[in-house]
Amino acid sequence: MLDKVLDDISHRRYNPLNGSWLLVSPHRTKRPWQGQQEGASKTKLPEYDPECYLCPGNKRAQGDSNPHYKHTFAFVNDYSAVKEDQQEYHPEVSKDDAASLLLQAQPVTGRCYVLTFSAKHDTTLADMTAQEILPVIQTWSRIYASHLSPSHPLQAQAAQVLRDVPKNPDGEVEPPKKQLRYMQIFENKGAAMGCSNPHPHCQVWTTSELPQEPGTEMVQMSKYKQANGRHLLEDYVKLEMEKKERIVWQNDAFLIVCPWWAVWPFEVLVIAKRHVRALVDLADDERIQFADAIQEVTRRYDNLFETNFPYSSGLHQAPLDCTEEEADTCWFHMHFYPPLLRSATVRKFLVGYEMMAEPQRDITPEQAAARLRDCGGELFRKSLQ
Repeated sequence: MLDKVLDDISHRRYNPLNGSWLLVSPHRTKRPWQGQQEGASKTKLPEYDPECYLCPGNKRAQGDSNPHYKHTFAFVNDYSAVKEDQQEYHPEVSKDDAASLLLQAQPVTGRCYVLTFSAKHDTTLADMTAQEILPVIQTWSRIYASHLSPSHPLQAQAAQVLRDVPKNPDGEVEPPKKQLRYMQIFENKGAAMGCSNPHPHCQVWTTSELPQEPGTEMVQMSKYKQANGRHLLEDYVKLEMEKKERIVWQNDAFLIVCPWWAVWPFEVLVIAKRHVRALVDLADDERIQFADAIQEVTRRYDNLFETNFPYSSGLHQAPLDCTEEEADTCWFHMHFYPPLLRSATVRKFLVGYEMMAEPQRDITPEQAAARLRDCGGELFRKSLQ
């Protein structure tokens, strides 16, 4: 069990996934708050918004029209962060040239997609059932499979996904012209997380380079395996299931925990219980169990403060182009980073000490997990209808 003294004293916790530390100050939960408060989400959205760029049949900002889709819809982002075609750039680096050592830049190409979760403008993942979320996961799986390198160690699994997982007529995208290195699937939910359109959607960015966060995790997981002969997240899943203090919910395939090293107040990690390297490793029953896990997280978030709970979430999995060793290093998991702290109107900011020294949190992950465990049951909005 957790040393009870840690509920009362300031202490640091280690994050083995990225090698960093954070400061935990549980006694600070008693301090009064006179800082900024966000407005609670009370806006009632229509099921269809004629001005929305993502609703079925509507025109987008650059003139293309959306199909009259029924479930999910995927398209190349009209304002992609990276492009497939751009001017070549090959800088030279010399140890005798300070500028080439200190002012480094690296070209990045790729393609960005937008994927809607539902045709309904007023629906979020928290409102959807696991069966309604399943087509989203199936579309993620097909997009990932279609972008894998021909020599990828998961190519056989990818071929099975493309053969057996149902096609969505509005969810298919063409693979890029050149092989890309990584695919980051993520969602920003709510204006507090910078979401510019309330229609339920996520983004899929594919890039020619391995981004820093998943790259750091791969390095850390590789080091752990070399040192201990076991996978880092394999050991962590077993540990959390033994201790039970930070578990929010679980099924046969996935574990939801407030991780020991969580930075955000109600941060959670959804982890595959067996060694799943990427979406294409999931069996049919595991895809629906993954949908269940996503539904549990998002519904509990909304129930916690009875609001449309903002967060950023993202999947970490094997790169699109990698060796067998790199693929085996990866363990499929999903991060949820929500900013709310004390209520629907008080949020956590990473400022001051967090920016200059290291991350800091007040409420402990154990306390957060207990509160989220108590938030199961029917979505609060249904009783208000």
